[in-house]
Amino acid sequence: MKPAPAKKPAPGGRQPHVARKRFGQHFLSDAGIIDAIVRAIAPRPGQPMVEIGPGLAALTQPLVERLGRLTVIELDRDLAARLRQHPQLDVIESDVLKVDFAQVGQALGATKIRVVGNLPYNISTPILFHLLEHVPVIEDQHFMLQKEVIDRMVAPPGTPAYGRLSVMLQWRYDMEDVLFVPPQAFEPPPRVDSAVVRMVPLAQPPQVDVALLSELVQVAFSQRRKLLRHALGGWLAARGWSADFDLQRRAEEVPVAEYVALAQALAQKQ
Repeated sequence: MKPAPAKKPAPGGRQPHVARKRFGQHFLSDAGIIDAIVRAIAPRPGQPMVEIGPGLAALTQPLVERLGRLTVIELDRDLAARLRQHPQLDVIESDVLKVDFAQVGQALGATKIRVVGNLPYNISTPILFHLLEHVPVIEDQHFMLQKEVIDRMVAPPGTPAYGRLSVMLQWRYDMEDVLFVPPQAFEPPPRVDSAVVRMVPLAQPPQVDVALLSELVQVAFSQRRKLLRHALGGWLAARGWSADFDLQRRAEEVPVAEYVALAQALAQKQ
């Protein structure tokens, strides 16, 4: 998040932190954008919240000022050490993909937690799928991501951006692209546009075998330029599927509800 001046020591005599490419670090530094993100999150005192990748605390500071206390997950040990100096932060020094959010919620004494963060763009999709496994304990999520990724997350059927990520998130979340963030809002600036997405778990999601749905959708989009009969047709036939499902379409033409319904029917047949 906001870096110290390039040629001056950081407060307290610390050297300024240099962004590390292997962690995909780009620190948010635009005060106007930070304020807009905080307003979109709308934190309230006492709410249990977890921030992924707090970095240099540009977003962390205004959040904790409103919350009173904040849990942060930071992999970079140097940044984690800096964050531990803040008395209102609980620091989990870990790869977020190894964090059990249900356990975090228990430690906070909460049945539901709010999750926010500027996700590392190089592993944003794995993080989203990891959080999908913990969605029962999540109240909502606000993430800054590469805009192209968010476009895919919220894409409707029949559009070029609609794909596996769209289906695997839309069956479980109501999602909204809430804010555009230009490269100039970061230090160093990334080579892509960014955006902030709001993800609210559906109150009554369909009951589905997630592993089966994931496999089905992956097969369907494996040859997205061809009709479904080329890839999904053989996959269904191997499972003895003979009921009606229109395979004379491309994967991007099938709504989320139809993929879910097909997965549910296959699960009943097994």
